[in-house]
Amino acid sequence: MAHGISVGQFRRHVLHVATLLLVAFMLACTSAQAPKPVEQQQPQQPAPKTSEVTVTDVVGRAVTVKQPVERMILTEGRMLYVIAALEKEDPFKRIVGWVEDLKTTDLDAYEKYLAKFPKMADIKVFGSPARGEFSAEQAIALKPDLVIVNYDSYPRAVETGLLDQLAKLGVPSVVTDFRQYPLENTVPSTLLLGKVLGQEERAQAVVDYYLQQVNLVYSRLDKITAEKPLAFMLRAAGLLDCCGTFGSGNLGLLVERAGGKNLGSALLPGWSGTINPEKVLAADPGVIIATGSNWTHSANKKGTYVSLGYKASADSAATDLQQLIKEQPGFENLSAAKHGRFHAIWHQFYNSPYHFAALQQFAKWLYPEEFQDLDPERALREFHQKFLPIEYTGAFWGSLRK
Repeated sequence: MAHGISVGQFRRHVLHVATLLLVAFMLACTSAQAPKPVEQQQPQQPAPKTSEVTVTDVVGRAVTVKQPVERMILTEGRMLYVIAALEKEDPFKRIVGWVEDLKTTDLDAYEKYLAKFPKMADIKVFGSPARGEFSAEQAIALKPDLVIVNYDSYPRAVETGLLDQLAKLGVPSVVTDFRQYPLENTVPSTLLLGKVLGQEERAQAVVDYYLQQVNLVYSRLDKITAEKPLAFMLRAAGLLDCCGTFGSGNLGLLVERAGGKNLGSALLPGWSGTINPEKVLAADPGVIIATGSNWTHSANKKGTYVSLGYKASADSAATDLQQLIKEQPGFENLSAAKHGRFHAIWHQFYNSPYHFAALQQFAKWLYPEEFQDLDPERALREFHQKFLPIEYTGAFWGSLRK
């Protein structure tokens, strides 16, 4: 062999080199399959922390609630009016159960929301706590973070032990009110819901707009020295026996705060009730305001009602009013009918934060000259544009035409 290397030495040398190459190849393969060093791996994100907040509801109960609430049950479907203002992008993202009164009391709104949010049809339906039909067992099955109770249902919910039962099962409840004492409880109720939903800034914006609009009425009333006109609220005309009305609460309270004298306040001890038609005829109020809605699916229809809402028109409201008066003996001879001061207003103003528009319209009907330039329709339209996911359409009040 050249250079003095034997054949055996050469073979051993070749074997040694081959071994080194094999080891290098195996190390390279192992390195390619090895996990990344710890410092190069993506760090795990910490689990989101859940927080709690203690709020005081409109009946003075201190309640500790998860914040923000992710799953909630509404004991009245018309709570959607305020929830939609706080959750414009998707009012239904947290609602897992509700009482489906919206369909029977305000079909226009039900269909308008359903067209935009079809998943609304899949919400679990409950019976009303006000009638003792709400099932705590069914509620627990939905694993809610919160049950929102309207003030109207609160006494019965206490009487039946529903709220205590929910609390024992670990489900908190809060009470809100947009119906009995709307001008007192709308602001705290809206801010309360904003707090538990994590929508505090949004709730404050809604409240600011609301206060701005009601103050447009209050700021002028102090300057009016004329005698207060007598007004009568014909509650749910065509749905209830004549003459259902409001006492010194709800829409009756709005009549008083708009500068009127509410006939029902003098005759009823509570916020609503029924008075004899002869008392209305004897009082001969200068202004009469019937409440109406799309009650197509209501089982309680007793005659003509004024259909108002997102699919109504001022023309149809005037026609309905004309027929309604004909069905009430003696009403055609009342001063309000003779002088074109017989009106109709959307019934659902009595249970929503939008009642600032009703307050303004009442002021216009009671004091046409002093509030001539006030434009409640513009305010309600603007509220929709600012806060609601649905477009303003239809008619929410109307008047008898001579």
